[in-house]
Amino acid sequence: MKLSKLALAATLTLLPLSTMAIETGDWLLRGGITSVNPNDSSSNVFVAGADLGVGVSVDNNAQLGLNLAYFLDSNWAVELLAATPFSHDISLDTVGTLGKTKHLPPTLSALYYFDLGNSNLHPYIGLGVNYTVFFDENFNSANKTAGFSALDLDNSFGLATQLGIDIDIDEKWAFNASVRWLDIDTEATFKLGTDAGKVEVYIDPYVYTLSLAYRF
Repeated sequence: MKLSKLALAATLTLLPLSTMAIETGDWLLRGGITSVNPNDSSSNVFVAGADLGVGVSVDNNAQLGLNLAYFLDSNWAVELLAATPFSHDISLDTVGTLGKTKHLPPTLSALYYFDLGNSNLHPYIGLGVNYTVFFDENFNSANKTAGFSALDLDNSFGLATQLGIDIDIDEKWAFNASVRWLDIDTEATFKLGTDAGKVEVYIDPYVYTLSLAYRF
């Protein structure tokens, strides 16, 4: 009896899941956790034209991620990525946290789905553009007391690449996993007392998403 039950369970795990046939005009709405992990570097910080000899770094953050894809045909789709605002600590090398910033990274991509026949797996690649809007830039209280003020980060426009896969659960629902690379570069300006400062920051994050998808 135990062997029969094990055989039945093994057979069920090998049965194909219901597949989500991709058709022209379909929409796919995805929602889940998105993590922005900067692959960052920066120039040295300059204040009043003097090189301080140190750079800055940006930490990771995860938020609710949403994206909407429209299928032009069974292979091609257009996707818009959105999310709740990401919040990142900005740190000065060897010193520690300077302050924080928030950003929104709307990204528009063209996706190409590979045809695997009657399969519940739908892998794809994507290429697009990203526009990152920075806001709520602030130094923490200790650095404000030390004379830092007027932190401002320029918005960024750059390339976006993507690898992903939709795995059908049934005819309407699917599990999605994807990784993106975004070209995000910004110039941060600030004041230290009455002196002007600046630093070039190359954030260039990998963006990881795990989500559920619904087709309609």
